[in-house]
Amino acid sequence: MNVNIINLAYLLASVLFVLGIKGLTSPRTAVRGNAYSGLAMLIAVVATLVDRNILTFEYIIAGVAVGALIGAILAMKIKMTDMPQLVAVFNGFGGGASVLVAGAAYLEIMGALPGGVASKALSAAGIDPAHDYQMLIATAASGIIGSVTFFGSFIAYAKLQRLFLEGATAFPGQRIVNLLVAIVTVGLGVAMVLQPENVNLYWIMVAAAAVLGLLLTVAIGGADMPVVIALLNSYSGLAAAATGFVLQNNVLIIAGSLVGASGVILTKIMCKAMNRSLVNVLFGGALGPGESTVSSDDVYAGKVKATSGEEVAMIMDGARRVVIVPGYGMAVAQAQHAVRDLMNLLEARGTQVEFAIHPVAGRMPGHMNVLLAEAEVPYDKLREMDAINPEMNQVDVCIVLGANDVVNPLAKTDPSCPIAGMPIIDVDKAHTVVVIKRSLSPGFAMIPNPLFAADNALMYFEDAKKAIQEIAQAVKEL
Repeated sequence: MNVNIINLAYLLASVLFVLGIKGLTSPRTAVRGNAYSGLAMLIAVVATLVDRNILTFEYIIAGVAVGALIGAILAMKIKMTDMPQLVAVFNGFGGGASVLVAGAAYLEIMGALPGGVASKALSAAGIDPAHDYQMLIATAASGIIGSVTFFGSFIAYAKLQRLFLEGATAFPGQRIVNLLVAIVTVGLGVAMVLQPENVNLYWIMVAAAAVLGLLLTVAIGGADMPVVIALLNSYSGLAAAATGFVLQNNVLIIAGSLVGASGVILTKIMCKAMNRSLVNVLFGGALGPGESTVSSDDVYAGKVKATSGEEVAMIMDGARRVVIVPGYGMAVAQAQHAVRDLMNLLEARGTQVEFAIHPVAGRMPGHMNVLLAEAEVPYDKLREMDAINPEMNQVDVCIVLGANDVVNPLAKTDPSCPIAGMPIIDVDKAHTVVVIKRSLSPGFAMIPNPLFAADNALMYFEDAKKAIQEIAQAVKEL
């Protein structure tokens, strides 16, 4: 096909990718953004298949069929609460794909595999691959970043899924070890560029990068995994962009760069939201200060006051303003529709109802926004933490629905705890706080929460959905 038509198709795909990412910045336009991105990928794939003189389509068709089947099953079976784990897996597969594609192109160019797509692409561009340092450097970058992403992502998945290594797993001198492994990995990459005929160096470099990915991720505790996942998402984009340079594919370079840049921006936003150091994220240090010395017995003993649906309904009977703080417990119980019904019931009685959203509530940015949007809660009722905090002392009743770490006062009072310095929603300033949880079990940071024993706090020990339904029924019966 004419090269101008292919380039035009790539340009169109690139514009759609940009529009897609822009659409994902707001819940109102997220669906349209996804559609733009999907259409962009379709155009890019079709143009590439037409342009690259594919020798056989059998394996491609088989791969598409298997991938579509796996994707469809995951989309139908995955729980909303497990979305961060799924994102971690996607990041890992993206990095792994970059390692394999760049490696296959490198082997092909060096004569270890029969000539094909990569050789033809480089030859058409007038490039001597065996002596083109741009291509070799891009190959090394793709192998290193992709391997770090793949193995780091699956450690992140294991921590989020609570399979193993849930907390921050560090050892004395780990920063120095990380630095040494990084130097060795980069050194192997330089050796590969200088000795391109020694193809084994590529796979040794990939193995060293795998160790680096494990070390960088294992030292970070589960509570900070959302930040790490955002960074790994950026890495997967950078690996794809590097692979684009290897294959001389413009749309892959552009798409990878967009993912890389947006991932870094998201990581920076999340670091700010959690008061964490981006340097620590990049170099695999523990994000929080350490383990809290505060025990649950000291915090809760004889101070926790249990409540019921009827009592909560009576408290809200004269409330003018109610703020609901959704958290992971709401997602687990799929209580968003019950919350919407309670909101409608209270508003019909003249009560102002709003939602206070912490940037990292749940397991990833936007988790609560998506759930509430699914239940058709109006967007203008979702208040960001910085906007709602100055008004919390004017709130009559604050319902904390399955949230824990994002409302934990220890973030402000205990400089030794893992969430020290993390901005929280100041629910303790409300006149009355009702915390809905199944038990006093700690959140992902694994520390007690003094809010549960505060003088103005009541604990409603129940599944989030059932508790909200019981409160709503009691409100109707008043």
